[in-house]
Amino acid sequence: MIVTSDFELQRIAPPALPQATEEYQRPYQDQLNSVLRLYFTRLQSILGQLDTGSGFIPPTTVYTVATLPSAATSGTGARAFVSDANATTFASTVAGGGSNKVPVYSDGTNWKIG
Repeated sequence: MIVTSDFELQRIAPPALPQATEEYQRPYQDQLNSVLRLYFTRLQSILGQLDTGSGFIPPTTVYTVATLPSAATSGTGARAFVSDANATTFASTVAGGGSNKVPVYSDGTNWKIG
């Protein structure tokens, strides 16, 4: 199973592909196919978990307002979750210092509650 006990997806490193030969050799081709088959099988396993029918809910990183990445850099529509908002008013600019746990979205300039 790819999901760890912390409910995070494990990273899958790209495979180390075998070095190609000058001329066609069957053993090289078999080894290459095996490496790629293993890699794509692991990717398929993760995609299967992310399928909405699997019951898996992807984890969301929880930030404090001070540690949120820049809304401009994140881009319009980016989403996050904060644990220290001082308000819960929908579409208001989020500010820290409270104890409210709320989802936030970027309008391209500021992080807004919602």
